[in-house]
Amino acid sequence: MRFAVSLPSPHRLSPVAMANRSGSLIWFRKGLRIHDNPALEYASEGSKFVYPVFVIDPHYVKPDPNAFSPGSTRAGLNRIRFLLESLVDLDSSLKKLGSRLLILKGDPSDVLIRCLQQWDVKKLCFEYDTDPYYQDLDIKIKSYASSAGIEVFSPVSHTLFNPEDIIKKNGGKPPLTYQSFLKLAGEPSWLSLQLFTSPSSLPPVGDVGNSEISGVPTIEDLGYKHNEQDEFTPFRGGESEALKRLRESISNKGWVANFEKPKGDPSAYLKPATTVLSPYLKFGCLSSRYFYQCLRDIYKNVIRHTSPPVSLVGQLLWREFFYTVAFGTPKFDQMKDNRICKQIPWNDDDNLLDAWREARTGYPWIDAIMVQLREWGWIHHLARHCVACFLTRGDLFVHWEKGRDVFERLLIDSDWAINNGNWLWLSCSSFFYQYNRVYSPVSFGKKYDPDGNYIRHFLPVLKDMPKEYIYEPWTAPASIQKKAKCIIGEDYPKPVVSHDSASKECKRKLAEAYALNQKLNGHVSDEDLKNLRRKLEADKDQEFKSRKQQKKLC
Repeated sequence: MRFAVSLPSPHRLSPVAMANRSGSLIWFRKGLRIHDNPALEYASEGSKFVYPVFVIDPHYVKPDPNAFSPGSTRAGLNRIRFLLESLVDLDSSLKKLGSRLLILKGDPSDVLIRCLQQWDVKKLCFEYDTDPYYQDLDIKIKSYASSAGIEVFSPVSHTLFNPEDIIKKNGGKPPLTYQSFLKLAGEPSWLSLQLFTSPSSLPPVGDVGNSEISGVPTIEDLGYKHNEQDEFTPFRGGESEALKRLRESISNKGWVANFEKPKGDPSAYLKPATTVLSPYLKFGCLSSRYFYQCLRDIYKNVIRHTSPPVSLVGQLLWREFFYTVAFGTPKFDQMKDNRICKQIPWNDDDNLLDAWREARTGYPWIDAIMVQLREWGWIHHLARHCVACFLTRGDLFVHWEKGRDVFERLLIDSDWAINNGNWLWLSCSSFFYQYNRVYSPVSFGKKYDPDGNYIRHFLPVLKDMPKEYIYEPWTAPASIQKKAKCIIGEDYPKPVVSHDSASKECKRKLAEAYALNQKLNGHVSDEDLKNLRRKLEADKDQEFKSRKQQKKLC
């Protein structure tokens, strides 16, 4: 969308100043790449100068000493570090093209408006972003640019489709099933076009006046200590790494053609069973459109290949589905007032939440996954399913929003739409409602890794536990525990719940909650949830008394 002069403003530039403008500003937020970057391409066209800007946002990077892990209020240190590596790589690429990345610090809207006031800018270009945070920022910045007579170009290039277009096709509402989304979406409109690759050069950076420009900061520059975190993610940020990983992933055309998401091994950590391209897509180091095009080219040259939802293209389309639903659903990131979310009386138990988050549940499969999450900032999608199910509908019955917050902080690929969508799905709050299907915290992992090598790696306290007991170490005889130098209840915790009874209790609560939601047609109030909690507790007490009475009779 382009804006012309329309609003009165105290910052309006004189006609002479406007006539002298010959520069463009490209504002990087995501889209941290040179390839397939329409905003960069447009900023370069007919411009004497181009100002490539990234704003270090304190609300995203400022250290929070009260957080449960090193990082800011918004992001863990792994993701912040991944971002900085991506910026270093982007700056290096820009320098090879005769430009450089201009790093500024502060509130992005204030910083951008100040740049537009002070610099020689006729065009402002940035990739369109559906996240609510950036939507709010963009309104303010576009309003100023419009009033100042600065053209704004904000193309949709972070996703394959414009979510707004899909919603319009569906009568103003987002499609709520993957299959209905596929029917509406069809093929991307840009598919027949030649994607912008990488330019051979860029216009130089213009005069920045007295603006405080810096290079890409280090972790220490942001206020973190050198030894703030023991181990960092093995996945390095940046477009160069993204393209390298893409080339490696698609070099085996047979693997690409036969990829089926449910068949991946969640315990594979030395060589993950997926592409691990999600963090690069999240930050836009890799263009989803370019990835899609590469996959389509492979499909054309093989005899047969898998299809959505399980294929690699299908995974990109899941991303599109969640982006579309998130964009078209007010309050998508919460239970209350979210029209597509079932209202469920989740437990408010911070002790259980802490045990899950800190890898102290007593279930080695669950705890090993949570250690990998904290240390690597990435876990296999089936591992995510297991721990999310365990926290919510499977065992602990803790609110999905609390689990979402932990993932949002720790994952290097944390994406607002996809993270919230998956937690809604895995808690059976939306999209998926078969709450009787629960991941076992014991047998599921054992199916992939019967020897427990994954557990031994991420939980070294259990490294000497015999494979017969490694998924259920509390069942090991005392002599075995002693020999393995791991006494359950001392060196490693006992299970926080009994899976069989906890799972049965979760299913009972969900059955009652679903019935209430159906009865009230989804219009469940806070008072309704309070009453349901009382009923569930009363039923539990009555069941306990009945069992106790039966024991006496026996």
